[in-house]
Amino acid sequence: MPKLNERSARAIERLRAFGTPETNYFQVPVKKRAAVLYLLFADKHGDLRVIVTIRSSNLNSFPGHAALPGGRADSEAETPFQTARREANEEIGLPGIGTPLPSPFSIEHLCEFPCVVSVTDIAVRPCVAFLHSYNEKTGEDADAEEAFMPQLDAKEVAAVFSARFHNFLSSEDEVFDETERRELPGQPRDWYHGYWAEHNGPWRMHNFYVPITNQRITKSRRLSVSSTEGTDSNLSPEERAKVLEKKHLWVDAARIAFDEEPQFDYNKKLGEEHVLREFLASGRFEKAKARH
Repeated sequence: MPKLNERSARAIERLRAFGTPETNYFQVPVKKRAAVLYLLFADKHGDLRVIVTIRSSNLNSFPGHAALPGGRADSEAETPFQTARREANEEIGLPGIGTPLPSPFSIEHLCEFPCVVSVTDIAVRPCVAFLHSYNEKTGEDADAEEAFMPQLDAKEVAAVFSARFHNFLSSEDEVFDETERRELPGQPRDWYHGYWAEHNGPWRMHNFYVPITNQRITKSRRLSVSSTEGTDSNLSPEERAKVLEKKHLWVDAARIAFDEEPQFDYNKKLGEEHVLREFLASGRFEKAKARH
């Protein structure tokens, strides 16, 4: 596995420098807190890819949707990274914090992003980590895509795959060469569809369609490949997996990492910390907690 290419290495440096912005996350009731994990790794070209899951059709909230690994906080003291790593361990078998990985692998926590607020009034803190597969001191390297074998919790996750991280700034599929282009299902323009909606003002909705026929996919035993019923069929073995962007998590992360503007229209504001402040001031989180 080659080292990160120049563009990817600079992206990792920007994410490190982003750090941990101020947040009102810890003022939110613990039952209304959650965190998600962007787990980045290098592919054979040195490009960054990000792990994506398909939520199980058995879940009450957002069944069959593409998502980042993550979930709700367990305790008042649990940090966003601790929540995200614990949930990633439960959902896809990623070793938890403090559990050593086989050489040359290691996980570096890079940064956290401003919170967003879900449609169910959950404060979500995005966390970014990088799965190192190359040891600069020893020269030992490994193929993260081959070595990383997710162990899925079928109650929560139907499948796991990856997407090229920089592609979330593009309006078409990004490919390394013509061979890769020929392996794509459909046309390059099938990658993206976006439109404007109303959400306390103009709000850009992004739909990304990630190619899944040209990569390793891990499915839970409960997922029938031939199924055409239920939301798990969102992951077709012949086509693409739809990533619906309601909160701009994918686009905003790529904007920060690569310091580039998307090729499509988008909302410029990062996160929804202002919504968090409004909800805390109005007592909305407490009211939502009482309803549940």
